[in-house]
Amino acid sequence: MLVLITYDVNTETAAGKKRLRQVAKQCVNYGTRVQNSVFECEMDAAKCREVKAILEEIIDVKKDSLRFYYLGNNYKNKVEHIGVKESVDMKAPLFL
Repeated sequence: MLVLITYDVNTETAAGKKRLRQVAKQCVNYGTRVQNSVFECEMDAAKCREVKAILEEIIDVKKDSLRFYYLGNNYKNKVEHIGVKESVDMKAPLFL
């Protein structure tokens, strides 16, 4: 299924800046960055629980927030992109 992970981390302190880097680093391991604090992640329910637990350990729930949007398996007709950064087909072959 496609899961959209978004976050807002308070970066007023050095600790907040560190949390922001840690959250972004973990999200890169699970999906594709589509905007600064937004990742599209194709994963099953178990992997989603795993990343959610990891991110919950990193953030400060009194200062930061996480949002998970569960778009399911038929997400292609639920996502519309307009603008400069092209959408990534996560099932397409990756050429390096």
